[in-house]
Amino acid sequence: MKNTILTSFAFILFCSIGMSATRVVGTRPGLMMRVPMTSTNQSPYLFRAGFGTEFHNFNPMNTAKGVYFDMELKRGFSFGFSSVQGGDTTSLGLLGESLLTPPIEFGFHFQKKVYTYNDISISVGLQDVVFTTDPSSTELLSINTQLLSAFAVLGSEKNLGEYKFNTYMGFGTGGIAPSDTIEVIDSLKATKSGVFLGFLFKTPYLEKWGGLDIVDEFDGTGVNVGLRIPLTSDYRLNLGFTHLDKLPEWAVRYWPGHPGFTVGFDMVVPRKDKASISAQGPSGGLLPGYNSSNDFTVPMHLDSTLSLADLAVSTLRDSMSLMNNEMRNMMIRLASVEQKKLFLNDSLKAITLKQNVAENNMNEAMRHLSKSLRYFYAGDYREALKEVDLALELNPNMALAYARRGSIYYKLGDVQRATINWNLALRLDPEYDDVRNILKALHEDRLKSTSIFEEE
Repeated sequence: MKNTILTSFAFILFCSIGMSATRVVGTRPGLMMRVPMTSTNQSPYLFRAGFGTEFHNFNPMNTAKGVYFDMELKRGFSFGFSSVQGGDTTSLGLLGESLLTPPIEFGFHFQKKVYTYNDISISVGLQDVVFTTDPSSTELLSINTQLLSAFAVLGSEKNLGEYKFNTYMGFGTGGIAPSDTIEVIDSLKATKSGVFLGFLFKTPYLEKWGGLDIVDEFDGTGVNVGLRIPLTSDYRLNLGFTHLDKLPEWAVRYWPGHPGFTVGFDMVVPRKDKASISAQGPSGGLLPGYNSSNDFTVPMHLDSTLSLADLAVSTLRDSMSLMNNEMRNMMIRLASVEQKKLFLNDSLKAITLKQNVAENNMNEAMRHLSKSLRYFYAGDYREALKEVDLALELNPNMALAYARRGSIYYKLGDVQRATINWNLALRLDPEYDDVRNILKALHEDRLKSTSIFEEE
């Protein structure tokens, strides 16, 4: 891409070309009057065709007129063709007697988009590759290299609510508009370059047909203003004035850069093939209810009513799809909540069951300890030991059971086992003072079979 830009700029700088003397407003590709334009979006139409007329004098009538055709191909390449006939350049005082017939020119125009970033785009191109009908030549058509023009244009597209404001600025060899060939005759042979500036203000008026456009531009030699008025979605009337700054000289003389009243008409064929385009009217204006932030695209149709209906259906379909997705997400979230609820219920049941089992085991263990106490008082130490062991199987963390088993072992004469069980009881319950006293008495060798073993 960089090589393409550098090559184009080098070509622009080194070309030695003059100014077209018969540039009719609107006959170059694009939506402006005389200056080039560029856009980040693909053209919404398959091709555009029409005619433009400049009225330079009404009495006697003196006009410049032309027809044109242009289209945007793939990869940002645009092509245009025009056929124009300039006005009579005879002195204004002799215009009514003039027999001059201006030659017909056939021009070709080429443009390539080389860079886009967000709402910025840059294009380069060649304009006015002109073949002229020259009566003095034996050839039917001869190429006029002095009319060739190369340019580079930078475009910016901004959305202002319902409005859209486009700015185009650039430069090109020889300028853009016709020169004053009466006052500057010798300059046509010199290398010339010029700058241009254009504004395209898209409004929401007549929006259902693409919107009313206001055009304002400086074409290198003068200021042009115009209106692009939609008649239908596919037809547009173009009105304007060229070189407003020279209007005081309207009735003084005529030259190719003379101010003029312009009338034009164009038609477009919207794209409706495989590709889809953004919601734009044939002139580049946005269709009703849409702005540049809309992500989805719709196919264009010849009938604007069908296009709007298709947009409404597409919008409704997308809305229903979003609602279905939202409902599906809500159902998934609800299922997740239900699963969490079931998990919590199961956990609560498990905790309750564990508590119940623990309470039942404790109650059963206490019954066995109660039996062991009766056997202990009856002197049946073996049966008492069995009951204590059963209690410890149900609840192995009962300090009282270990203390009682220690007392039973002591009665059976097994001091070592008794000591072990008493220590276990004290480890489970460090505040068990009775067991601590027994171990102290055992250590001091003063332990006797007294009421110290009669646990309650």
